[in-house]
Amino acid sequence: MSDGIPPQTTVAEYVGAFQAKEKRKQRSWRMAALQLVLLVIVGVVAVSLIGELDPRVRRGADLLRSLLVMGRAPAWVGVSLLLLIPALLLMLLIQVIPLFLVWWERKVAAHMQVRLGPMAVGGFHGWAQTIADAIKLFLKEIIEPDGVDKWVFRLAPMIVFVPSYLAFAPLPFGVGLVGYSFDIGLLYVLAVSGLSTVGVLMAGWGSANKFSILGGLRAAAQIVSFEIPRVLSVVPVVMWAGTLSLTGIWEAQAQPLGGWFPKWFIFYPVIGQISFLIYIITSIAETNRVPFDVPEAESELVAGFHTEYGGMKFAIFFMSEYAYVFAGSLLGAVLFLGGGSPLFPALGFIPSWAWFLGKTLALVFIFLWARWTFPRFRVDRVMDLCWKVFLPWTLINIFLTGVVLLWRGL
Repeated sequence: MSDGIPPQTTVAEYVGAFQAKEKRKQRSWRMAALQLVLLVIVGVVAVSLIGELDPRVRRGADLLRSLLVMGRAPAWVGVSLLLLIPALLLMLLIQVIPLFLVWWERKVAAHMQVRLGPMAVGGFHGWAQTIADAIKLFLKEIIEPDGVDKWVFRLAPMIVFVPSYLAFAPLPFGVGLVGYSFDIGLLYVLAVSGLSTVGVLMAGWGSANKFSILGGLRAAAQIVSFEIPRVLSVVPVVMWAGTLSLTGIWEAQAQPLGGWFPKWFIFYPVIGQISFLIYIITSIAETNRVPFDVPEAESELVAGFHTEYGGMKFAIFFMSEYAYVFAGSLLGAVLFLGGGSPLFPALGFIPSWAWFLGKTLALVFIFLWARWTFPRFRVDRVMDLCWKVFLPWTLINIFLTGVVLLWRGL
């Protein structure tokens, strides 16, 4: 039998074998829970010993300036290096994030379906599986079908990827850990991330494939539509914080209420919950993930707008999707979960970058959880949800926020 119980057994033997199997399963779950608790404790101790990274970053920048002064290098060399090094680190981060998230999604999906997922490549839980997949995609031949619009077809992956990279510029990762902080950081992230729609349309149109064209048109319609309630969902946060600066929004949530309760926007009665719910659902739709993956529906469109892409060109689309998942989760942590602020003041010994990472991964888990829980929606139902549900509720939520702020000002 498939459950490990030998055939031709009596009822008593079958029941005994089944009970023994259940006991082994319970012991396995207890051991897994114990390992998770130990991992969390070790992680908290480790990040507490590391502390904030901002002082180390500043000392490194000061050391670099001193070396340049000693070497009598021109001033523009120092400025260029101080801009280039963070940009390269951010590029490396965007390349590493999809490797981890793909592996993590495979493990989450496996456990939801009572499987193990990757276990072989690299040893411990198949941690090197996505690295092997990336090497495979890098070595694959890139084939361009006959009849494609060559320049449009070739440029599309880069048009999709570049905005996903630029969107990280004003996103903070902790105290002092921000690429470029400016007053309209939130507006910048929302505007730049929307540019990928052009690349998706180019991929569908340039492929000269009816499935790709349909997928590109579906993606454009969906992304543009859900962008409206997504932007409107964060308007109450801006109204409460009084700024479009992501650092300013984080600081507006830093001081706890009554000295102990977190002042995160997600805890603002009704208004905060509506904003967060609409933001997270529309962010899932923006990344074309299940249950909103109608632009890539394999049962209808093969693979949608990237049907004709293979090798590294396909990997760029894939990398951009997971980069947007991480960026959307990081932005959600800033807007609704207090950024790098601790849950309670007593937990302030944990550095801000660790809080950012934990909150961001918690929101990423919602993306993964939704994908392996809900079936794909029909195209018309997706649009109905956007225009008939989310858009009216975001407008109602903005009105409620205005009423509350007016009442508090009287």
